[in-house]
Amino acid sequence: MDSLHLPQPVAPQNKSKEDHNMSHGNENQEVKGSPAHSTVALIEREVKEADPWDLPELKDTGVPWSALDTRGKVLRVFVSVGKGILLLGLLYMFICSLDILSSAFQLVGGKTAGDIFQDNSVLSNPLAGLVIGVLVTLLVQSSSTSSSIVVSMVSSGLLTVQLAVPIIMGTNIGTSVTNTLVAMTQAGDRSTFRRAFAGATVHDFFNWLSVLVLLPLEVATGYLYMITKLIIDSFHIQSGEAPDLLNVITDPLTESIIELDESVISGIATGDPEARNKSLIKKWCQTFSNTTLMNVTVPGPENCTSPSLCWVDGNYTYTLKNVSNTYNVKKCMHIFVDVDLPDLAVGLILLALSLLVLCSCLVLIVKLLNSMLKGQVASVIKKILNTDFPFPFGWVTGYIAIVVGAAMTFIVQSSSVFTSAITPLVGIGVISIERAYPLSLGSNIGTTTTAILAAMASPGDTLANALQIALVHFLFNISGILLWYPIPFTRVPIRLAKSLGNITATYRWFAAVYIICCFFILPLSVFSLSLAGWQVLVGVGVPLVTMLIIIMVINMLQKQKPGCLPAALRSWDFLPLWAHSLEPWDKVVGVFTAKCCCCCKCCQLTANDQEHTETESVEKKNSHTEVYDNPAMSAEKEVENEIKIELKILKMTWL
Repeated sequence: MDSLHLPQPVAPQNKSKEDHNMSHGNENQEVKGSPAHSTVALIEREVKEADPWDLPELKDTGVPWSALDTRGKVLRVFVSVGKGILLLGLLYMFICSLDILSSAFQLVGGKTAGDIFQDNSVLSNPLAGLVIGVLVTLLVQSSSTSSSIVVSMVSSGLLTVQLAVPIIMGTNIGTSVTNTLVAMTQAGDRSTFRRAFAGATVHDFFNWLSVLVLLPLEVATGYLYMITKLIIDSFHIQSGEAPDLLNVITDPLTESIIELDESVISGIATGDPEARNKSLIKKWCQTFSNTTLMNVTVPGPENCTSPSLCWVDGNYTYTLKNVSNTYNVKKCMHIFVDVDLPDLAVGLILLALSLLVLCSCLVLIVKLLNSMLKGQVASVIKKILNTDFPFPFGWVTGYIAIVVGAAMTFIVQSSSVFTSAITPLVGIGVISIERAYPLSLGSNIGTTTTAILAAMASPGDTLANALQIALVHFLFNISGILLWYPIPFTRVPIRLAKSLGNITATYRWFAAVYIICCFFILPLSVFSLSLAGWQVLVGVGVPLVTMLIIIMVINMLQKQKPGCLPAALRSWDFLPLWAHSLEPWDKVVGVFTAKCCCCCKCCQLTANDQEHTETESVEKKNSHTEVYDNPAMSAEKEVENEIKIELKILKMTWL
C-alpha cells in the first residue's frame, strides 16, 4: 500500500465561470453523496469567495488589431460593420415581433378584456380594480391599450377617475411580465440566466412594492386623485397630438401583417352592443363619413330633436335629424384582410409566429453581442454603463440613468420594448443589476409621458379626465421612485431580485412557477374572491397576509438576531423538508420532466447496449484478474479504483 498515491481533490484551474456560479448558488446545500472530508469544506470555501453577481470578463480570443496586416484590418472593419447592421436588423425584427405579439394577445383576449371592465360593482373594490388592470394588461400585452380602455370609460362617464386609479396601478404591474418572459429564453446558461432573470424581475418587484404601499395610501387619503385634480384645474392645457417616433419605422412591416381596430375593445367596455359583433381585424383603412339633415320617423314627440323641428302626419311623427353614413374607400393591405377566419384563430397563428420570431431574434442578438463585445470594446462599454461619477457626485449617476431610461422609452414608445432589450445585456454581463434598476425606473416614467401626450389629443370635453388619468400614472411612478430609490437602504427590489435570481439559477423551473403565481394565479384568486364580496375577500385575505408578514419577520430575525427568537424558531428544521426547501420539489420536477420529455432511447439502454456493457465489464474483470494474480495486489488495486471512483463522483457533484 505504500505505492498507492491518492490524487488531491483540488479545484480545477480551467473551471468555467458558469460552473463557478452554479457552485456558489448551491453553497448552502450539502453535496449529495459526498463524505464529510475536510477537502470538501476546503473546496466549498474556495467557491464561496467568488461573487456570482460580478460582471464576467468578456475576453477577446481573436487576433489583436496590431498583429493584423492591411487586408486583415480591412476585413475586420467590414465584418464589424456587417455585424452592426445585422444587430440593428435583429433589433428591428425584435421590436416588430413585440408589436405583433401585442396584436395577437388582443385578438385572443381583447373582447374578454372589454367584458371584464363592464361590472362596475366589482370595480368599486380597489383591490379588484388593481387585479383587473393586471389581468387586462396580460390579455392584451399592452399597457397603452388597457390604459386607453380606462380613458374611454372615464370619458364616457361609465367609470369615475377615483375608481380608475387602482386599475392604472394594475396596468403598471401587468406590463412588466414581458421582459420576465424574455429572460426565460436565456435559461440555457445558469450564470446568464441568474443575471437576466434578476434584471427582469427587479422591475416586477418595484411595481409590486409600490402598489403595496401606495394603494392603501390612495384608498385612505386619495392623494393621487387630489394632486392630479389640482394640476388639471390650475393649468390651462391645450389639446395636442401624440408623437409617432419609432412607429414610423415599424408600422410599414407590422401593418403589412395585421391591423386592428382597437375601438372595438373600447366599444365593448363602454357597452356598445354593435361592437360585440365586430371583428378586431380592420378591413377598411380609409373611410368617408357624410352627415346630412334628413326627415326621420320617431316613436313620439318626446323623441324629437326639437319641438320646432317636429311634426305629425297621420299616425307618424317626423323630425329633422343629422344622419351619418360611412362609406368604405380603401381596403387595408395586410395579409389577413381577406382571410375567412375568426379572430381567435388569427390571434393564435400570430401568437405562435411572433413568439418564434421573438425568441429567434433574442437568441441571435445575444450571440451577436457576445461576438461583438470583446476585448477593448467590452471594457469601454461596460465602463461607460456601470461606472459612477467621482466622489462626491456619485449619486448623480443613477438619476442620469433614470433620465436615459425615460428618454429611450419615449423614443420607442414602449416600456416593454426597452426593458426587454436591456434584459439580454444584463444576462451577458454588459449591464449590472444596479444600473439596470434605474434604467427600468426611467422606463416607467417614459411610458407615462407618452400616455400624457396621447391624452392631450383627446377632444375638449374629455380632455380633463383623460389627462388626469395619465397624470395619475405618472405621479404613481414618481412616488414609487421616491420610495425605493433615493436612499440606498431602500433599494429593496435589487436585493429581492438577486435572491430570486439565485433561486432560479439553482432551480430553473422555479422561474415558471414565479411567473404563473405572480401574474396569473394571484390576480385570478383575488378577482374570484372579489366576485364573492368584500367580506369573503377580507376573511380569506387578512389571515393569509398576516401569516406572510409573520413568516417574513421570523426570517429576518433568524438572519439578523436569532437570539431574540425561541430555540424552536431559530430555524425551520422542525418543519418537513418540503415545507422549507425546494430540494424535494426539484426531485419531483426532475422525475416529471424525465417521464414527459425523455424517450426510451434517451433514458434506457437497449438490449444490445446492455449486453455490450455486461460483456465489457466481464472482460475488464478478467483482465484485472490476469494482471494481478497476486490476491494482495488485486485487493490493493480494487481499493485504489474504488477511491478514484469516489473522488470522481465528488468532483462531478461539485461541478
